Amino acid sequence: MMRIFNTAGGDTEQISTPVRGAWISLADPTDIELSTVSENYNIDLADLRAPLDDEERSRIDVEDDYTMIIVDIPTVEERAERNWYNTIPLSIIVKEEIIITVCSQDTPLLHPFMDGTIRGFNTFMHTRFILQILYRNAAMYLRYLRIIDRESDKLENRMQNSTQNREILMLMELTKSLLYFTTSLKSNEIVLEKLTTLDRIRPYEDDNDLLEDVITENKQAIEMATIYQGILQGMTDAFGSIVSNNMNNVMRIFTIITIVLSIPTLVFSLYGMNFTWMPFINKSWGFFAILLITMLITGVSTWWLMRSKIFR
Repeated sequence: MMRIFNTAGGDTEQISTPVRGAWISLADPTDIELSTVSENYNIDLADLRAPLDDEERSRIDVEDDYTMIIVDIPTVEERAERNWYNTIPLSIIVKEEIIITVCSQDTPLLHPFMDGTIRGFNTFMHTRFILQILYRNAAMYLRYLRIIDRESDKLENRMQNSTQNREILMLMELTKSLLYFTTSLKSNEIVLEKLTTLDRIRPYEDDNDLLEDVITENKQAIEMATIYQGILQGMTDAFGSIVSNNMNNVMRIFTIITIVLSIPTLVFSLYGMNFTWMPFINKSWGFFAILLITMLITGVSTWWLMRSKIFR
């Protein structure tokens, strides 16, 4: 899908034909859209296709008449009625007369720019636009990291009495998401460092603070992702032991029940044999006496087994 936006009079509006200073947004583009942009603006088709590969690395490529910046952005996938987090590449291609973004998805990262809700946003101010995208990207990482942290807290409460592996698998999925985030954020950090020394893209005088904020936010996201990753790894190991211990407790209860039930089974099996004499066998009240004694032995055995350290 190709959409074109332009800022006029402080308002961002969608237009049908590109003009100088416009922004072309390509989200999950077709081959025809890619070919059209490639021919109209003399951009290598391979560069336009690069961010459509999920394994594409973050980098800055400087060509003769355009600069391509690729960064990893966070994304949410819905699987089995749950949200899982991953990263995908986003490409920002800057030419003198136009700026182009390419992504394999219609990412919510760019929606505020399309809606015109970003303060100080202008499509023709390319450097500021790049910094605003990178700042929102780092902020989105931080937001998703906080969501992952809350999800891990919920799993922690659920796993205290769990005897199944489902919660551990969900925890491992969150750990994998954090690994993706950490790797992508560190790759983005390299891009930011190179961006500060790139002569072709220089921030406006008023945007130096914004550049510092972008770097700070990205570093904070890296630290949070690293910390959460270590915490989740420890939780995974600990909860594996908890699930195993909970299962042992269940088996302990079943073992005690099996032993206790074997007592009346043994007693009444003996009285079912063809012996000429057994205690209380010829008494009218013998059955009730045997039943009472069996229940007493069973109760004492249950009490002793529950308090014993044999099954702990």
